[in-house]
Amino acid sequence: MADVVRQLIDAHGELPVAAKTLAADADLYRVGLTSFAAIRIMLALEDACGVEFPARMLRRQSFISINSIVACLQELQQSRSKAA
Repeated sequence: MADVVRQLIDAHGELPVAAKTLAADADLYRVGLTSFAAIRIMLALEDACGVEFPARMLRRQSFISINSIVACLQELQQSRSKAA
């Protein structure tokens, strides 16, 4: 899942470095992620993973690192599995 997140960060995050060079816990905002780019990443993740980020996850901390994005996706996928 982290590989998908990294690919989408590269495609939509407009960071000055490749996501593969970043530690999983690196602060993406310090690297150059903007709020607008975070929204583009979120939308791409929703399409790619078939999930929808709820309002409670639409905050800076959810997208601050690759680890935090993966944790959100795992939670969303678990919730979807329980609902099915």
